[in-house]
Amino acid sequence: MAKLVLVPTPVGNLSDMSHRAIEALKEADIIFAEDTRKTGFLLHHFGIETKMQSYHQHNEHKFLEKALSIIAHNQLTALVTDAGTPGISDPGYLLVRSCIAAGIEISCLPGATAFVPALVMSGFPCDKFIFLGFLPQKKGRMTKLTEYAKLPYTLVLYESPHRIGKTMQQMLETFGAERRVALVKEISKIFEKVYRGTVEEMAELFKDEKVKGEFVIVVEGLEL
Repeated sequence: MAKLVLVPTPVGNLSDMSHRAIEALKEADIIFAEDTRKTGFLLHHFGIETKMQSYHQHNEHKFLEKALSIIAHNQLTALVTDAGTPGISDPGYLLVRSCIAAGIEISCLPGATAFVPALVMSGFPCDKFIFLGFLPQKKGRMTKLTEYAKLPYTLVLYESPHRIGKTMQQMLETFGAERRVALVKEISKIFEKVYRGTVEEMAELFKDEKVKGEFVIVVEGLEL
């Protein structure tokens, strides 16, 4: 019986790769990979020789029918993204939905995601939170932030180093100066760092600073 397994991969440290994830990739007939070059490095590191097929946000719609055919004609197909769990701010949702509709078995291994450790390290309540993924790159950012600022839950967002300064300035305008925030950079990597303070302090800190590494932004919810 055909099966699709979603395999989380490390967001930073390769030592975070689970034994079960390695075995799943070894046993798979084919691996759908967001970036075959990055996944190729991962496979080489763990001695995995399974063949790959490119599957990313730019081809997932037009490739979907062929992907389903490949999955149906193999016993085990694995899906990986560059880092983290497939479907979490990465391709995966459309394929999973289509496999369910086609009666194909789905499995997802537990594993790496950047937002969970950032949320826990933030010191903000973890019992009720909203994961928001990435903000729109251009239009709609301020509209979204204005909407998010009214929510009474801990908020978790992803942001690139190129837009972190812009985002904090926009948060200053929408969330206000005193809302507390934690910015977690380079989760699980050598230069992992947590910046804690108010939105105003973080906006000032990153106003002109050139930084590297992806960020997870965790914001305290609005007190009602």
